[in-house]
Amino acid sequence: MNKPKHWLVVPAAGIGTRMKSELPKQYLTLGHRYLLDITLSRILDQFDFAGCMVPLNARDRWWQDTEASGDDRIQTCTGGEERVHSVLSALHALQEQAQPDDWVLVHDAARPCLHSGDLSRLLTALSDHPVGGLLAAPVTDTLKQADSGEPARVDTTIDRRHLWRALTPQMFRFGALTRALEQCLSRGYTVTDESSALEMMGDRPVLIEGRPDNIKITVPSDLELASFILERLQTDSV
Repeated sequence: MNKPKHWLVVPAAGIGTRMKSELPKQYLTLGHRYLLDITLSRILDQFDFAGCMVPLNARDRWWQDTEASGDDRIQTCTGGEERVHSVLSALHALQEQAQPDDWVLVHDAARPCLHSGDLSRLLTALSDHPVGGLLAAPVTDTLKQADSGEPARVDTTIDRRHLWRALTPQMFRFGALTRALEQCLSRGYTVTDESSALEMMGDRPVLIEGRPDNIKITVPSDLELASFILERLQTDSV
């Protein structure tokens, strides 16, 4: 039996409306490099993937200027309206190359601060698992549930002991993830991440604790924080 390969999917078809920028957030720059280039180079240099697929917006006009566009490890395809459509498009584009039992890791283009130790722990912990799992961080803040008033008031305090923040990469068997996404879309289910699709099919993905500084850049102030974290990661690796 052949050893399963590992494939990387990095959706990059979003327009990043919350960044209040004319550029999609994956094409904003940190230290004169596109955020997408930083994310791709960091994860691809940490592990020997069989290949990488990057779904792009049909109207993308920046990819050709990236470092990644000249990387022969990376292929592109046309993404979709939502993340789930882009991921499924990438899986379909890889269908002739990947096997059902291969692993596919889906990572956010806007998460450049993935630590090599987290990736290694994810790969090791799930190597023989039938389904897969995801990096996640336990919730540490006190959580309040609000009522529907204006202004909102605290309705109750939520027990955080069993709550986790979903991070990426999320790692699942190629065939199982493809089927789960296809079925969820055909049934009209709302899919917020790859794990949620497997959950809706009755599977129970494994939570692998990851570092909380694996942040997702969502608003402009996140860029400065990401720059600080990346400097620390580079110092730690020296």
